[in-house]
Amino acid sequence: MAQSSGHVSYVAVTVPIAIVMTVLCLFLAKAVTYARRPTTYIVGDDDGWDPVVPMDTWARGKTFYAGDILEFKYDYQRFNLIVVNRTGYETCEANVGAVEYSSGDDKIQLHYGYNYFIGTYTPEDCTTGLKMAIKALAPR
Repeated sequence: MAQSSGHVSYVAVTVPIAIVMTVLCLFLAKAVTYARRPTTYIVGDDDGWDPVVPMDTWARGKTFYAGDILEFKYDYQRFNLIVVNRTGYETCEANVGAVEYSSGDDKIQLHYGYNYFIGTYTPEDCTTGLKMAIKALAPR
């Protein structure tokens, strides 16, 4: 009677591993193919960050995702940009911890959830429409 040596054949082990690795690579390749790159939006389009364009109407109809970039272009001698919380957005006043930008060409990457922006270089900027709330969805 022939006895088994107790060793597993090299082919018997490597073939199933190779199949599993191939299938795994195909799934990963498909996931990478559908990965979305961040989109850069110029806020206000040709008019930029300016009360001429009510910013909430500019954002209407657009879908934003976490990781997307908003580029704010404006005359730094006339306007500014402040990233605020919801209270700052509603009151048109910079809250504690708000971050001010004033270069005239600022790029801000959206985080998941609500992102709030106001302009307060002059007191009437925000109240006349230089404010915007963006809801960024989870990245795809």
